Amino acid sequence: MKRTSIITVNFNQPAVTLDFLRSVKLHTNLTEVEVILVDNGSTEDHSAIFINEYPGLIYISSSENLGFAGGNNLGIAKAEGEYLLFLNNDTEITGNLVTELTRALDENQEIGLISPLLLYFDAPDVIQYAGATKMNYITCRNSTIGAMEIDHGQYNEQDVETAFCHGAAMMCRKADLVTAGLMDNNFFLYYEELDWCEKFKKAGKKIWFTGRTKIYHKESMSVGKESSIKTYFMTRNRMLFIRRNTSWLNTLLFSLYYISIASPKQVFMYRKKNRKDLIKWVFLGLKWNFTHSKDSNDLGFKI
Repeated sequence: MKRTSIITVNFNQPAVTLDFLRSVKLHTNLTEVEVILVDNGSTEDHSAIFINEYPGLIYISSSENLGFAGGNNLGIAKAEGEYLLFLNNDTEITGNLVTELTRALDENQEIGLISPLLLYFDAPDVIQYAGATKMNYITCRNSTIGAMEIDHGQYNEQDVETAFCHGAAMMCRKADLVTAGLMDNNFFLYYEELDWCEKFKKAGKKIWFTGRTKIYHKESMSVGKESSIKTYFMTRNRMLFIRRNTSWLNTLLFSLYYISIASPKQVFMYRKKNRKDLIKWVFLGLKWNFTHSKDSNDLGFKI
């Protein structure tokens, strides 16, 4: 049995995914890892070039886009490794990634999920993630430690508990999923890894960060392009996260804040940016939470 299963999800990004597979092939011991690629409703079949690039690749094709959680859950179902390493397909790894993450899990049984240092691929001296601060559950806001700092090794020796992992790179033991459970498909996009971290905490596990290894993430340093799908799911899922993970009183206080302050502020910003087309998606994201249970699998958005 392979010790580590690496799971990644592709959605219409064949060139990026090929770079990812080359990186994994270059920086891992192929006898100790299996790589599972979930093609998440892509419009074209690139399975042949993926398998040619990485012989032994476990390729799974989904006829529909199941989102981040749903795609990774398909990979989990096929995984045979003791450890599961979830990597975005737009990342490139370093040589000690697998060994350092498994080392941390081997040395500390309390760790449930662990993420490495994340650097921007196009600006490799700039930090994207070095852990996360605790959540303010009334506003559903926290901060990313190290974000936009110049990396001069200040986090290299850190091996510490943190509040949340980063979804672009995180590892867990497969055995811990018996108590923690899978990622929830009903988030589809955004907040699913935060919700998963909460599940691990409820199962008695800790969330961890290590700076002893790193990956490079091809996400832009600038704010991502605004779109209807991003606006809808960011609005919907922020409230859904609170509903799923806090008391009814906290949910009430958050809802008052979200409806009277945060959402009007978002609408104002869209007006200022001349993006009035996105305003309705704020209201639709809010509306979903008042018309659906917190466990509903109805996304409320046609993918």
